[in-house]
Amino acid sequence: MSRPVVISGPSGTGKSTLLKKLFAEYPDSFGFSVSSTTRAPRAGEVNGKDYNFVSVEEFKSMIKNNEFIEWAEFSGNYYGSTVASVKQVGESGKTCILDIDMQGVKQVKAIPELNARFLFIAPPSVEDLKKRLEGRGTETEESIAKRLGAAEAELAYAKTGAHDKTIVNDDVAKAYEEMKDFIFAKN
Repeated sequence: MSRPVVISGPSGTGKSTLLKKLFAEYPDSFGFSVSSTTRAPRAGEVNGKDYNFVSVEEFKSMIKNNEFIEWAEFSGNYYGSTVASVKQVGESGKTCILDIDMQGVKQVKAIPELNARFLFIAPPSVEDLKKRLEGRGTETEESIAKRLGAAEAELAYAKTGAHDKTIVNDDVAKAYEEMKDFIFAKN
């Protein structure tokens, strides 16, 4: 079974864009650990594909039953990766990709048997990140402020050397090539 790859970085850094390119180019090589969340689906999101959308009660029950590798509460919603979803990807012969936040990275690091590799996607600057978040048109001023606060904490954590590699996404094509180099490196 291949080592899972943990990809993290602040909301708005382009993780989804990079991962969509990777899955399009290598459709049979990678599997997403489909995270569970209590937030409402965004336009176009599909239950079971983008996220497993569950109620707060269901999520709390899953926590009690130790079903998560990692989970966190952010902006009033819960997010988490289940043991079952990661195992399912690995057992299918694909490399499991986990797209999680800083709290999740810390939790996965505490599970040495996962033997995960860690990649951090950073914005060129916090100001650039703010413009990206505003450009989405899906965030309130309050949620942008919360996301920027979280981004500053994640950037500070990344500077501690917690990840195997950091990529600054100032050019999508360049960042994508760097991401592929990291993911396909034999180690």
